[in-house]
Amino acid sequence: NNWNSTHCRAEFDEAMVKGIADLFVAKGLKDAGYQYVNLDDCWALPNRDADGKLVPDPARFPHGIKAVADYVHAKGLKLGIYTSAGTKTCNSAGFPGGLGHEYSDAQQFADWGVDYLKYDNCNNQGVDAKARYTTMRDALRATGRPIVYSICEWGANKPWEWAADVGHLWRTTGDISDSWGSMLSILKQNLPLAPYAGPGHWNDPDMLEVGNGGMTDTEYRSHFSLWSVMAAPLLIGTDLRKASPATFDILGNKEVVAVDQDPLGKQGTVVSSEGGRWVVAKEMADGSRTVALFNESGTAQRIATTARAVGLPDAPAYTLRDLWQHRSHNTAGTVSATVPAHGTVLVRVAADPRWATHPPAVELGLEGSPFVEAGTPAALTTTVTDLGRTPAQRVSVSLTGPEGWTLTPTSATGAAALPTGRTLRTGWKVTAPRGTPTGSYDLTLRARYRSPSGARVDSTLPLTASVAVPPPAGTSYLGDLPWLSTTNGWGPVERDTSNGESAAGDGHPLTLGGAVYAKGLGVHAESAVAYYTGKACETVSADVGVDDEKGAKGTVAFEVWADGTKVASTGVLTNAVPAQPLTADVTGAQVVRLVVTDGGDGIDSDHADWADARISC
Repeated sequence: NNWNSTHCRAEFDEAMVKGIADLFVAKGLKDAGYQYVNLDDCWALPNRDADGKLVPDPARFPHGIKAVADYVHAKGLKLGIYTSAGTKTCNSAGFPGGLGHEYSDAQQFADWGVDYLKYDNCNNQGVDAKARYTTMRDALRATGRPIVYSICEWGANKPWEWAADVGHLWRTTGDISDSWGSMLSILKQNLPLAPYAGPGHWNDPDMLEVGNGGMTDTEYRSHFSLWSVMAAPLLIGTDLRKASPATFDILGNKEVVAVDQDPLGKQGTVVSSEGGRWVVAKEMADGSRTVALFNESGTAQRIATTARAVGLPDAPAYTLRDLWQHRSHNTAGTVSATVPAHGTVLVRVAADPRWATHPPAVELGLEGSPFVEAGTPAALTTTVTDLGRTPAQRVSVSLTGPEGWTLTPTSATGAAALPTGRTLRTGWKVTAPRGTPTGSYDLTLRARYRSPSGARVDSTLPLTASVAVPPPAGTSYLGDLPWLSTTNGWGPVERDTSNGESAAGDGHPLTLGGAVYAKGLGVHAESAVAYYTGKACETVSADVGVDDEKGAKGTVAFEVWADGTKVASTGVLTNAVPAQPLTADVTGAQVVRLVVTDGGDGIDSDHADWADARISC
């Protein structure tokens, strides 16, 4: 679907659509399972013709929609189109919607050879949603042409409760945007709806943003992994004419696409979620389980579960297939990994009698803090643990970092063998040169070992060390201090102004209940701002609430975390609630995080202020 990358710009035209169909074939996406090339809004003229028929824009589609459909079909693909269950579509230019024209429009789509309809929710004139969407269902059926029917009413009327016999998929949330906070909010809304999904009736958490530039490749792999484990429709939302090799690697990962397209049609369910560590498991048609180990947090974390916990029967051992590394190992039953910040490890686990043909799974990890003050040695401990039923033999480990850093082992870097469950711990003295700027720096932990059959296995874990400076003594405004990291649901975090909109620096004075604050942070849920405090601080305080710039809209909740522990929270706040004082004891914490969640109803106008935010150290 073109919307996330082109919106209504002039580049959305017949040549682009045909070019995308060509790329589906040339880049292997068709072979990976992608079938539909879908047009979004702005394909039509603003007015119907004298007979009430829709008219394709002759500037964009000079040969009409049928010619485009014929071209796409000749590639072995299918064509989708868009309109709204209202008098006009959602674009501000106001293209004609389908309300009152359902049977005529459906027949036009069928005559053109359309295979998929996305039916939006704008300008609906207050007509009952179920009635509007059912009328178009009946109109599509009356054409006699099989057309996938995508209900796009944003989850406003809980379509999962009534739409299983109306459409084939239904949006469960508002629109996604190309940001970590938006993706995370939508994920959390869609996960609990697993019982409603199944073959022919799917929860749709909106289109993919993979490749559009607002997230890292690690975050895009999480996005793609989680949508696949949720059995969500996979609708590419990037301009494939400009996509990077990394984007094609993500979208074209056949093993992950196969998880999404598994014929059992089960949506993955949450096994556990604590401290930003998520385990989501999906039952597969062959009896295996696909398991997503997802790290919501801004620092690497160990995430663990077991074969039994994800629903597999007891067995001597299991085969564990890493779907991003494309490697198989055996495990005695533990499924675990150190997962990078915002990363996801996606594995398929099976009670497979051939488990012994694979080398043992080995988990690499880090104990202790990854924070370094320039010029001062820091102590780190790396771990290598055998998760397999068979021993890892001739184990060796190394740790490397940026040029000029010293990383010196202070204990053994090898072991003759590691039996099941045993760990090699290696201490390291890590020093960043004096004058190293604050920021994140890449370290690489490597382990080599041999399986009982003698096969050599290399395993790598990327790690991040943060060069940081603790806050000055006394009381400081948080808006004046450097942060370690930020995530935000819409636009960037702003210093001393409100969130504003998507551009940096477009905020307004922080205003809560009519009171204006000169200092603070303006954010938009889902949001997190992390500060290094170096165990030197005691108290964080702020006045918090929904900024006045959004009127009566916005529902948020504020949290303060000291390392991995939530130490203060407000519960859900709305614009009608006056500014709330929030104070947190952060004594002894290395990292303090200011978190704003969406109140459980998705990110919509969730402009939140940490007004007068201070820290005492």
